[in-house]
Amino acid sequence: MNYAKSFIVASNKKVKLKGVDPSFTDDQDDHKSAVEKIEHYNQRLRQLQDLLYAEKQRSLLICLQAMDTGGKDGTIKHVLGSMNPQGCRVVNFKEPSAEELANDFLWRIHKETPRKGEVVVFNRSHYEDVLIARVHNLVPKSIWQERYDQINAFEKELSQNNVHILKFYLHISKAEQLKRFEARLDDPNKQWKISDADYKERGYWKDYMSAYEDVFSRCSTEEAPWFIIPANHKWYRDLAISQIVVEYLERLNMIIPLPSVDLKRIRKEYHTAKKG
Repeated sequence: MNYAKSFIVASNKKVKLKGVDPSFTDDQDDHKSAVEKIEHYNQRLRQLQDLLYAEKQRSLLICLQAMDTGGKDGTIKHVLGSMNPQGCRVVNFKEPSAEELANDFLWRIHKETPRKGEVVVFNRSHYEDVLIARVHNLVPKSIWQERYDQINAFEKELSQNNVHILKFYLHISKAEQLKRFEARLDDPNKQWKISDADYKERGYWKDYMSAYEDVFSRCSTEEAPWFIIPANHKWYRDLAISQIVVEYLERLNMIIPLPSVDLKRIRKEYHTAKKG
């Protein structure tokens, strides 16, 4: 199955999340049947990231968005974590600081975009300013309504400067979210993730779904497409995202750069030193 074609949001397409099954797994039966494919893509991803780092002609920005417990951390660990940390960086955008609030909403985002040869993963992103800011009325509608076009222009500018952008929404059901909250309560290793806001935010579920639908409908572009990934099954989420990232990087036709030094001279010096 070609996950990119199946889960990409076409430009200017009106999206309704009710029509997307978060438990979808196509022809994959279970995690065991997907393990070999996931490992294959992870190995290939390591190779492609090495090429990106060596070539230093372009960069990759991956944006992860989801409701709480949607699997952003798991995606980073199990898929994107296969990359070499030397050329990969994860940025987690939390509540903005006083300095960040004193600037435009994209100021803190632009500072964290990837350098040439680098992969940067946004754990949450600039889209929070048309999601939580909208749902909780943190800014007037007249302000957040303008931000869709500003975001599109920002991403287009990045693309024109060889920053390739992939955006993933990890789509889970409300029932699955509750199961994951309950699992955290019972797991001492995950209890630190629990906050007072977790269950309160569930009361805004419909509002968030509407906000996400507008994001997908207005901000999935050729330069920066959105992918809606069924994520009730973590293994399927990992399989789909790993395939999409690998196939996208392969289309860049990256090559190892030529040496910048005289290899014949260096070999001669090496053999001379070895004899001495």
